[in-house]
Amino acid sequence: MKEIILGITGSIAAYKAADIASQLTKKSITVNTIMTRSATQFITPLTLQTLTKNKVYVDMFEEIAYPDVRHISLAQRADCCVIAPATANIIGKLASGIADDMLSTVVMAIKNKPVIICPAMNTAMYENPITQDNIRKLISYGYQFVEPKEALLACGDVGRGALADIDTIIESILKSEI
Repeated sequence: MKEIILGITGSIAAYKAADIASQLTKKSITVNTIMTRSATQFITPLTLQTLTKNKVYVDMFEEIAYPDVRHISLAQRADCCVIAPATANIIGKLASGIADDMLSTVVMAIKNKPVIICPAMNTAMYENPITQDNIRKLISYGYQFVEPKEALLACGDVGRGALADIDTIIESILKSEI
């Protein structure tokens, strides 16, 4: 059975991750969800736990009640990691090698497996030269991106930055080497 990590960051598009988790689970793919603290302000871990039938990880330093080092074992077991939605913050962290929460630490421990990043943010944030440099840097390291679409954004702006369609994200995951 295939196993993926679904990383969810603090974007209004976080609610769409529930649909991604549901669709992957229906395809008999094991989904291990990791949420940033900011993501939990938009959607609850219980929603993802109910859909995936797996524990949702948020706290890097929760009480250890299992025999392995969880951020390493999750990275080793996963066939693929997808971060949807991915904020400018997580993109910047990964591009800079910062591992200061459960999601960034697990991603930094992934070796020789696809990491798919699905940005979702305001157009100005997405088009910011720093964000674009970080994206190019991650691409040069082998990270894959599912480009955001142009749409009416939550802030009222119209432009590129909306999370790609769920079907496009699922297709990218299935096309990856899982």
